[in-house]
Amino acid sequence: MTYANALVTGNSSGLGLGFTRVLLEAGTEVYGLSRRGCPLEHTRLHDQRADLSELAAIPDAVNTLLSETTSLDLVLLNAGLLGDIQDLHTTPVSTLEDLMRVNVWANKVLLDALIACNIPCKQIVLISSGAAVNGNRGWGGYSLSKATLNMLTMLYAHEMPDSHFCALAPGLVDTAMQDYLCDPSRIDAKTYTSLARLRAARGTDAMPGPDDAAKTIINSLPLLQRENSGSFIDIRTFTS
Repeated sequence: MTYANALVTGNSSGLGLGFTRVLLEAGTEVYGLSRRGCPLEHTRLHDQRADLSELAAIPDAVNTLLSETTSLDLVLLNAGLLGDIQDLHTTPVSTLEDLMRVNVWANKVLLDALIACNIPCKQIVLISSGAAVNGNRGWGGYSLSKATLNMLTMLYAHEMPDSHFCALAPGLVDTAMQDYLCDPSRIDAKTYTSLARLRAARGTDAMPGPDDAAKTIINSLPLLQRENSGSFIDIRTFTS
């Protein structure tokens, strides 16, 4: 399946950059929204810088980016923050609020902006995580935000019935986030035992790079549309 156009958030690096590169190679017109801007240069890439933690600035950024767009085949809401791996009882509420602002509320505001602009979207994928359901020690703020994102996806699926929604856990992806998670000098894997699996997977096929992970996800998108709109899906179990 090919996509005439797509909106990708957080496409300055990591999985978002991988999505952008794969879609451009497939002939898609890509509209990117990120804080640092996409490092790629391409005639089919339209890039708009926006700090998604500044919620009030998102509607204007969307309006500017999509000013000449009447519809979108694909929306990949990928931007997000990990935060620190630490016990929840030592995590300030202000830190949790920062994570919720970017990982959840920015996506709400962006979806609201698409509705306000009257831009129909065929398929909307919000990048979630296995952390949304695993409940492992240390992942408190990230897990809470991604679990909320899953419910946000389900609720908007009811409100936007002409769009197919999915909250997608992309599996392990070797991005800069793994530099932090896999550094034993920064996080103790004996305390936060879920990290041992990540560290063992790095450098193996179980943790592909952003471009390979993006290609797997893009190729799976038509199959995702067979699932109920609003579903949470883990790409690892979906494609196995």
